[in-house]
Amino acid sequence: MQQREEKQLEAAVESLISRVAHVKNALHSFIYKLENEYERLTWPSVLDNFALLSGQLNTINKLLKNEKTPSFRNQVIIPLLLSPDRDEDLAKLTELRVPVFSHEIVPDYLRTKPDPEVEEQEKQLSVEAARIGPEVAQKQIQTLNKLCSNLLEKLNNPRDDRDSETAAIRQSKPSFNPADTNALVGAVAFGKGLSKCRPPGPVAPGHPGQGPMMSGGPTLQQVTIGGGSVQQAGMGGPVAPQQQGQPGKIPSSIKTNIKSASGSMHPYNR
Repeated sequence: MQQREEKQLEAAVESLISRVAHVKNALHSFIYKLENEYERLTWPSVLDNFALLSGQLNTINKLLKNEKTPSFRNQVIIPLLLSPDRDEDLAKLTELRVPVFSHEIVPDYLRTKPDPEVEEQEKQLSVEAARIGPEVAQKQIQTLNKLCSNLLEKLNNPRDDRDSETAAIRQSKPSFNPADTNALVGAVAFGKGLSKCRPPGPVAPGHPGQGPMMSGGPTLQQVTIGGGSVQQAGMGGPVAPQQQGQPGKIPSSIKTNIKSASGSMHPYNR
């Protein structure tokens, strides 16, 4: 009788180790994809990996709940030897995860209950769940279901519908004025609509013709008399011809008129 139970236990342990190895391989493959192939990884592929892991875990649970599987709760593991030295056989069995079986490692690897901190958090959650009445819990459940339903509807809508809605919104609400855009392009590229007037500014000394023209004030005009150019004052005065032997020299009478005209055109002599 005892030998048969030991054989059943050994067979169950071997089957459990085999199932756990499948889960480990699936996790290793999934982690490798997340770390190295995340650029090509698609959401359906991620869901397939999760489904594979979920199916393997369900298989392990069914194996543990099977009637032919002995209850592992009745089996107690007692460490017979603890040593701070490295154990090569243990490291080989655990794929170098547990190279030493010491007093520091045993409480973590042979623990049958959660950590005290985790147990305390579970107790607090249980107490808070007990304080909530049935009506409040039902309202929270309905609110959560409504949020989940709305989210599922948005996710299930075809992408084309969302794109068409976005395009319709953009067409109904233009973000620019075509007339202003065309006017700006014409002004920058061709100078269309720009004023030809010079900006106002003070007149430099000795250059009476480069300042702003005052409305109603005297003006100057360059005329050609006898092959040379002279400045004609716009104040109604006569223009004297050039003197022979002195090309380009302005007579003194015109200089006087120019000085008086430039003084009247200065923006500070209004």
